[in-house]
Amino acid sequence: MAADRLMFHEMGLDDRLLKAVADLGWSQPTLIQEKAIPLALEGKDLLARARTGSGKTAAYAVPVIQRILNSKQTVREQDVRALILVPTKELGQQVQTMIRQLTAYCQRDVRVADISGKADLSAQRPILMEKPDVIVGTPSRVLAHLNAQNLILHSSLETLVVDEADLLFSFGFEADLKNLLCHLPKIYQSFLMSATLTEDVQALKELLLHNPVILKLQGSQLPDSSQLQQYSIKCEEEDKFLLIYTLLKLRLVQGKTLVFVGAVDRSYRLKLFLEQFSIPACVLNSELPVHSRCHIITQFNQGFYDYIIATDEQSLADPTAAPPTPTTAGKGKKKKKTGEKGGKGKDKEYGVSRGVDFQNVANVINFDFPTTFESYIHRVGRTARADNPGTALSFISHTELDLLSEVEEALMGENAVSALKPYEFKMEEIEGFRYRCRDAMRSVTKQSVREARLKEIKQELLNSEKLKTYFEDNPRDLQLLRHDKDLHPAVVKPHLKNVPEYLIPETLKGTVNPLLNRRRRKRKDQPKSQGGGVVKPSFKKNIQGKNPLKSFRYTGGRNRKGKTSQS
Repeated sequence: MAADRLMFHEMGLDDRLLKAVADLGWSQPTLIQEKAIPLALEGKDLLARARTGSGKTAAYAVPVIQRILNSKQTVREQDVRALILVPTKELGQQVQTMIRQLTAYCQRDVRVADISGKADLSAQRPILMEKPDVIVGTPSRVLAHLNAQNLILHSSLETLVVDEADLLFSFGFEADLKNLLCHLPKIYQSFLMSATLTEDVQALKELLLHNPVILKLQGSQLPDSSQLQQYSIKCEEEDKFLLIYTLLKLRLVQGKTLVFVGAVDRSYRLKLFLEQFSIPACVLNSELPVHSRCHIITQFNQGFYDYIIATDEQSLADPTAAPPTPTTAGKGKKKKKTGEKGGKGKDKEYGVSRGVDFQNVANVINFDFPTTFESYIHRVGRTARADNPGTALSFISHTELDLLSEVEEALMGENAVSALKPYEFKMEEIEGFRYRCRDAMRSVTKQSVREARLKEIKQELLNSEKLKTYFEDNPRDLQLLRHDKDLHPAVVKPHLKNVPEYLIPETLKGTVNPLLNRRRRKRKDQPKSQGGGVVKPSFKKNIQGKNPLKSFRYTGGRNRKGKTSQS
């Protein structure tokens, strides 16, 4: 079958683009890339549904760049030729990075700008005045620039891409998107990329596409059980904390791990709880500045951290809430003035479980189960990306059983076998850890969570704003800026840091601390001292004959007596 596949060099791509693809280590296209790129190069509109981690970003980025390179051969005038709409700032930065990697050898011909950030419109105006070839942004941000006349698209735009199309309406961008279409030319090529085909995507299709080719690749929305193993375990609130403590402390979960919770307070509570046992973790939520969020994701991908506690608040947000008006949406990061607890200062364009490419994630743990099937798909889709294996483990309380059955029903295969298997874990084996777990939970009070939340936000604001210009001049120092430092508003008890051997279950002693067996063997091999205390050193036994002091032994006197008697 591999021989029948269409390779990158057979697609008629520019040599500079092929060289960049080779530098990225892509030996052959993924299924979505193989099908979508040739169709896009023919000028067709596309509606593509493929699961997360299947290479959708490159599937539209490659033809967009190729089309710009083709037009540059005939038209030398600099203009905005492609617009890429994304639902979140994090995804915007990721798309920009991908396009910059693909244009490594044609940077002068293809320039890209990400305007989804928090900066003022006036600060981004000079970037747009240069008319970059590709603009990446959220609908609200792009519309704000169009209304301010910083951006003009009605004459030059050739390609429109809507990435993670299934999320745009759920993020409240419906009104922005419809208003934005008024500023576009009558004829342009459109791509809609999505992990799921919802009613929202169908509505977008009617708005944007003209006689599209619909690609529905990979029947299931997640990889099969040979690549992605999905487990669920029924446990109540205290058991959730007990289980995550033992899984992480005893290293039963290995590799980079994303832990999803449902609210900002929960993320800080879990971080402070793990701090009690000296388990460092980063918190990622909508209250942190966008620069800090993107920096955390970058450092996580580079291997700085093993654990991120991410808040997937979008699944808890009210989808029926009125979308923002164009005037308010133009401010980029809009603060919600709702009465809900913890709603202050949240970024509506935050979405860490949606489309963001966390690299080499071995495990996803749903500490709080997602409220919708789509949210489950996007969370679990952070692992088992491309051809890498992955594991998803969901903690289920009695209030979440209905949500679990909905997800199981949606994931049910043709052979009627549930994709979510029960996680066979004997809770009685870790009962000895319960008193430690309760001890730590008592230390993490509501007051300490509130203090931790304030401390973290102040710290990250300082990192993000005040030091931004410094880090631009000193990029190496940015690597030293860590986001998993202890917050310590709760009282940390030092004895909880270590796990006594008697608490480790017999079945796990060999795997948890393999050095113990080696130590025992060494002890057996060592000779027992006669006094039962300190073992005598074997100095004389080992180095006898080489020690110059041996000639001063008293036995030498006997030899002299013998010699004199003989004489």
